[in-house]
Amino acid sequence: MELNIRNILELAMQKNASDVHLKAGIMPVIRRHGTLRPLASNLPVLSGEDIDRMAASVMDDKQKDIFEKDREVDVGYGISGLGRFRFSIFKQRGTTRMVIRNIPHTVPNFRDLHLPNKVADLALLERGLVIVTGITGSGKSSTLAAMIDHINRNKNKHILTIEDPIEFLIRDRKSIITQRELGEDTRNHTKALRAALRQDPDVILIGEMRDRETIEIALLAAETGHLVLSTLHTLDATETINRVVASFDPYQQQQIRIQLASVLSGVISQRLARKKDKSGFVPAVEILVGNERVKDLIMDPQKTREIRATIEEGQEAWGMQSFDQSIMELVAQNIISFDEALKTCSNPEDFKVRFSGITALDGRKWADSSKHRKKVHEAWSQLPEVELDLPVDISHKAKKKKK
Repeated sequence: MELNIRNILELAMQKNASDVHLKAGIMPVIRRHGTLRPLASNLPVLSGEDIDRMAASVMDDKQKDIFEKDREVDVGYGISGLGRFRFSIFKQRGTTRMVIRNIPHTVPNFRDLHLPNKVADLALLERGLVIVTGITGSGKSSTLAAMIDHINRNKNKHILTIEDPIEFLIRDRKSIITQRELGEDTRNHTKALRAALRQDPDVILIGEMRDRETIEIALLAAETGHLVLSTLHTLDATETINRVVASFDPYQQQQIRIQLASVLSGVISQRLARKKDKSGFVPAVEILVGNERVKDLIMDPQKTREIRATIEEGQEAWGMQSFDQSIMELVAQNIISFDEALKTCSNPEDFKVRFSGITALDGRKWADSSKHRKKVHEAWSQLPEVELDLPVDISHKAKKKKK
């Protein structure tokens, strides 16, 4: 059987693969529900010539020139009757490698992605900057696509996206969609962003704020009354603020804090947790809303570290939530296991304490609302005893005995 891109991807899609790895010296490998495994046991081992041939079949002349020059290129590629894929083609130890990401036919919605309602609220803002963050593979692109599609279905806007490459193809509905791809439709993010300000957009999506110049223009676009959506590879809201500020020289940083505080509408940070039934992953989502308190914390570098506590305290009033609050909710709903929660949360020891219903280590209650207290209690009562590295006299078990 001669392998080609189409029959490899057909078989991968039949097995619900999210990614396909092609490397010389091994058979094709897929990632399914987070685990790498052979595509099929009867497939031949790939040679370097096989991968060169398949890579050439998905690149146009311009992309081939880029690959020859830079030794790496990203390609968005559609196959009739099968779907759309993102190819990352690069060299390793002198041979060609490919990693292929499956992009679903339809743009995902918030319910399918298990995203909080607050994400939809942020998508419908008239202006400001909303940043979606997380490590590679945490679902940032899917969240942004869902936000754009939500605007598209609910508002009459001109939505302009700058992507590398274009992943989800979004049809015009109530809005006009302009999707520009780096290398194909524009030379770089900076030129595309400067031009965007003259193209009558209401919403601008920047695939990634890669450097200081991109961040500067994104802040400017938000200041001039646009809604700007973008991504950063940061772990949480606090690190996102620090990363933006640290992109600038020290003498500029206070001004950038003031500018960022004035335009930041929200930060959505994601981590993927494996579902309890092993059927896939669900995002744990931290949400920061740029209210007046948060603006003060951004402007004062000595207080920025208080953002996490402010997020937790703003759950009821503002719809904010920390990672640990989100993870607690997933455990309470029996979507993820307690062990998976400990792998995903920010501080496992602190999470154990909070999960057991004890006042948090920083002196704040885990949740003040009766709804959350009930969910936490129900979830806790269904799980085995948790051993805490605490003095016996303050453990939950000891308190019960004293009573």
